[in-house]
Amino acid sequence: MSIPPPPGPQQPQGPQGPYGPPGPQGPYPQGPYGHHFPYGYGRPAPVNGVAIAALVLGILCFLPAVGLVLGLIALRQIGRKGERGKGMAVAGSVLSAVGLALWTVSLSTGALGEAWDDLKNFESDATYALAKGDCFDAPSGFRDGAPPDVDEVPCAGRHDGEVFGVVELPGGTYPGEDEVTRTAEKRCDALASAYALDYWAVPEEVGVYYLYPTGSAWRLGDREVTCVFASAEKGATLDGSLRTDATTLDADQLALLKALNAVDDVLFEEPEDYPEDDLAGSRAWAGDVEEVLGEQIAELREHTWPKAAEQPVADLVADMDDARKAWAKAAATDDVDTFYEHYESGYAFVDGRTTVTARKALGLATTVPSYEDYEEGGAPGAGGGELDV
Repeated sequence: MSIPPPPGPQQPQGPQGPYGPPGPQGPYPQGPYGHHFPYGYGRPAPVNGVAIAALVLGILCFLPAVGLVLGLIALRQIGRKGERGKGMAVAGSVLSAVGLALWTVSLSTGALGEAWDDLKNFESDATYALAKGDCFDAPSGFRDGAPPDVDEVPCAGRHDGEVFGVVELPGGTYPGEDEVTRTAEKRCDALASAYALDYWAVPEEVGVYYLYPTGSAWRLGDREVTCVFASAEKGATLDGSLRTDATTLDADQLALLKALNAVDDVLFEEPEDYPEDDLAGSRAWAGDVEEVLGEQIAELREHTWPKAAEQPVADLVADMDDARKAWAKAAATDDVDTFYEHYESGYAFVDGRTTVTARKALGLATTVPSYEDYEEGGAPGAGGGELDV
């Protein structure tokens, strides 16, 4: 490359200046290959800043409408000022146009809203990982239907909830919220009875809750229903663990609770129709009660009890045997009034004095529950609710 020498005594300066006459593109110096540099010799034109912005917005697909407008403005400025960046402006305009089309389709089909819901659920699920036996606090609450953010805390102190079971749902397509909640209710009720065998120790204000995956959480791989004990009273907390199973009870306590709970499970299956409307159904149920009482009486008599509990358990078994005979008579009668007489006699032993005395002798809870809100399936507590995650 040759560069013309500066003006000096060796080269007189003519009226058109040292670089020759103006070219057809104006009175600016030309480069060695005839290129026109409007801002001085050897210095390339600057890149249009609006073109850069258009390209960035196009690549990021952020505010595509703005990126498209900026691309068109950049093309106009480049043509007027002779700046560089035409390729970037064109690319930014095209990318922004494509992005704008995608946003339009997403908004019209709801896909964008679902993606946002997925993101929110993913963020919530990221902080939610509890197992059976864990206790937690939920600072943001968890009874309002929103996925809770939870902090695991020791069960020995006060806490908002206690997980008594986790149910893994089968894979495949989302079965729908109604089906998920039906499964959650059924499975959680069964798990509650297994986790809290001594339901007398569960305060009446405690309810069974379950957290289940929504459709968006399902698409992210969430297949778990989490079963939770929590107070049904807003703002109230639990104090200590409600767990009473093989991990917390001794063999004698387990033997008595299993016998009593087996009888209770059948009692809670009492037909919805009154005996006067369906005597046959009531008689069949009375026969089931008589049968389970006979089985559990045999189990209690075979068990070896601590010295202090021998007589209290023997007194309880005697009452259970009297009740068994009454239920047997109820199952055999063809008269509704007679059925009711034996029905009342059969119920007389339930949670009576001998039951309380036997429980006390074995160190179990002695406060008789009201059963007001006891639901079918044997789940303790005052009801509960469902929460989506």
